[in-house]
Amino acid sequence: MKQSLLVGLLLSLALPLCAQKKNLSYSFYGQVRGDLYLDSRSSQEIVDGLFFLYPKDHAYDADGNDLNASPSGSFYLLYSRLGLDVKGPQIGTAKSSLKLEVDFRGSSTNWAVLRIRHAYANLDWGKSAVLIGQTWHPLFGEVSPQMLNLSTGAPFQPFNRSPQVRYRYQHKGWQLTAAALWQLQYLSTGPNGKSEEYIKNSCVPEFYFGVDRKGDGWQVGAGVDVLSIVPRKQNVVEGKIFKVSERVTGVSGELHAKYQDKDWFIAVKTLYATNLAHTCMLGGYGVTAIDSRTGEQDYAPFHHATAWLNVVYGKKWKPGLFVGYLKNLGANTPLVGGSYGVGLEVDQLFTTNWQLSYNLPHWKLGVEYAPSFAWFGTIDEADGGRVRSNHHVTNHRAVATMIYLF
Repeated sequence: MKQSLLVGLLLSLALPLCAQKKNLSYSFYGQVRGDLYLDSRSSQEIVDGLFFLYPKDHAYDADGNDLNASPSGSFYLLYSRLGLDVKGPQIGTAKSSLKLEVDFRGSSTNWAVLRIRHAYANLDWGKSAVLIGQTWHPLFGEVSPQMLNLSTGAPFQPFNRSPQVRYRYQHKGWQLTAAALWQLQYLSTGPNGKSEEYIKNSCVPEFYFGVDRKGDGWQVGAGVDVLSIVPRKQNVVEGKIFKVSERVTGVSGELHAKYQDKDWFIAVKTLYATNLAHTCMLGGYGVTAIDSRTGEQDYAPFHHATAWLNVVYGKKWKPGLFVGYLKNLGANTPLVGGSYGVGLEVDQLFTTNWQLSYNLPHWKLGVEYAPSFAWFGTIDEADGGRVRSNHHVTNHRAVATMIYLF
């Protein structure tokens, strides 16, 4: 009821506004989406299980029972959404446009409230375009899996929408992308948990540079991402406050390819990921040195290698397969203290995803089965933070989705 009232309010406000503006054309779009899921094991997840990452390690009670070896499941409509596309007046030689899209995901534990997904303005000169606002992180890019699971391939595939300034140049099948990005909803980790403060204290945005080559139905490309954050600006030792100068910088690289025609969709991506926890991937950093007087720390980022393949076929009936693999490569530097991140105790992760959807105009019904295998161990600080896996756990995930698009 609350969702329908909010949608009605947005429409009532937006329609008169658009109708009064000259040189504007607009279109509404959206979806009502319901997701029913069931996991055989407790898992590391976002949004109370809707956004699955990997199964949790063993956690034993006093009788030796595994507390995480229990199923869970639920049904949500939080990812129903409403969007507005606007084509604006010509500004010089540039075509102007904007997008505003919201859903009911909320933030943290405040669910079923409006959340901005996309909010940006774009100026397009034909070959060149500048986008200012929030949209998909370039590491998510134009090559991403087609699947029902809301994780869309994470943690093998980056998943993130960020405030950014992006420049794009296209000419004769070549596409160059450069972007400066900040954080708002998807955050890095550190001494105070997930927080925006680390990139704010850095005063340096995240940078991405990419190149793509496009042809008739195919696309290949590569990109480099640089993230530099400041974990702390001060530290307390024996009741004394000391100003500290700390920074951790990571460089990530990715390769991707895609082919698509009227029946086939085939995509692949591989990443050398460095401290990309803010993109719903596994990652973080560890302490490599500590000043004995002030407690100032040096850090080294963890590195992960990931790869995925996605194949989907058909129009009305669409079977599909997704396969993802991740390997923890450690920090490549001996650690002397704690570490901050997501899933640093995971050595390897393998997931396969089988899906089948039935597609009609404005309708999609689908089911998905995804077994996920995670190998766990202890972080060997002396050996550069590498994980020595000694056991693994398995989760079986089933998803049923109904989507009405308009």
